[in-house]
Order: sequence, then structure tokens, then C-alpha cells
Amino acid sequence: MLTVFDDIPARDRVIVALDCGIEEAFDLADQLQGKATWMKVGMTLFYANGPAIVYALKERGFKVFLDLKFHDIPHQVEGAAYSAAASGADMLTMHTVGGVDMMRAAQAGAVAASEEYGYDTPATLGITVLTSMNDAALAETGVSRAMADQVVVLAEQAKRAGISGVVASPQEASRLREILGPEAFIVTPGVRPAGSDKGDQSRVATPAQAFENGASHIVIGRPITQAADPAAAFEAIVAEL
Repeated sequence: MLTVFDDIPARDRVIVALDCGIEEAFDLADQLQGKATWMKVGMTLFYANGPAIVYALKERGFKVFLDLKFHDIPHQVEGAAYSAAASGADMLTMHTVGGVDMMRAAQAGAVAASEEYGYDTPATLGITVLTSMNDAALAETGVSRAMADQVVVLAEQAKRAGISGVVASPQEASRLREILGPEAFIVTPGVRPAGSDKGDQSRVATPAQAFENGASHIVIGRPITQAADPAAAFEAIVAEL
């Protein structure tokens, strides 16, 4: 299926995960400035530094994927999404298992902040099943559905809630693209260049496979950030796409 993302240059669809401390994050950002478009700020970096890390990356010209995975009662999540959008974040995440009402509240918070501060409304993404989990780990949580079926059920709830899209493994992206349509964001972690260490990821694919499967954006961390030359590693991945 053709998507609205197909004409966007590959380098603008690769999100570099800054899962590190602030000094290393700034060093990586400086090396990738003018090359990468997106940086992901997760819990480790944000909890240590707060919105200041988002401001700093935005000042360097990056788009920021603020991956805090909200999961709470709707009122709390609406406030959290408002604060995330007010910081200037361009993408934010919540757990789909929080339910449709919670996701709708997150969308409302993001829209309210963007209108108040004059920002574009960030993409609002629902986490389906973490890419570190396999079927056995999912079953231990009490979910009896197969992994792929559980991802679909949660993605359908995200669609019903009216958020921008989902986060899922590249292995599920093709099925999700059919369900969510050509305009949905499908952001895929668990992306590893051929021959790379899987680390703590279970459901993985190469960058090219992820895009072929329908991903709008891919998230890559350690194969870039732990490379001897992160900028060269980033460019090598882009060249393959």
C-alpha cells in the first residue's frame, strides 16, 4: 500500500534513539546535526533533565520524539500530553492498554497545548506490544492471544481513539498498514542493520524490511549511537534505503 510517507527522504524517517546521559546525547546530536532529522528522548534522558533536553534539541534543529509511554487515568494522561506538547515535542507516546478514553484524553491534551503555544500538534502514538517481548513474555502477562493478534486489537483501539498511529515491531507493520490506512504513523523500534546485535530486542527487522513492511518511521539506537563514527553509521543506513 502506498502511503503519505513514501515521498519523504529516508533520512527524514530515521529516528536516532538517545538512550544515554545528557553529555553523550549532546555529543551525538552535534555529530548528527545536518544529517539526521529526528532524535528520540526516552525516560532515562528525560527523567534526568526534564523538558530542557527537548528545548536543547529543538534549538539544534532536530525534531523530537518524546517517548515517555504515558499510562495512567485519562485526567493524568491529558495533563502529561499537554506538558509534552508544550515542550515542543513532535511525537509522543502512550500505552494503548490504557484504553480508548485514555488515548482520547492524550490527544485532547496535545491539541490544547499546540493551540495555546502555536506549535504543530505532535503525532500521538499508541504503544502496542513492546518489541522486547516475545510470545512467552506476553502470555505471562495473562494475554492469551497470539502476539500479532494482540497488536492488531490494540492498534484498532488506537484508531478508534483518533490518535495519529502506533508503535509496533516491523514484523507487524504490514498488517497494521492495511488496518490503519495510508496516513497513519507506524513507528517501528526493533530495527537492526543486517549483522547487528539484537541486544534486548526480540521482534526485529532490517531498516529496508521495516519500510517495505509499511513503517512510516524507524527507530535505531545502538547501531548508530555506539558506533565508532555515529555519523558514518547513520549515513550507511540511509544509503541502504
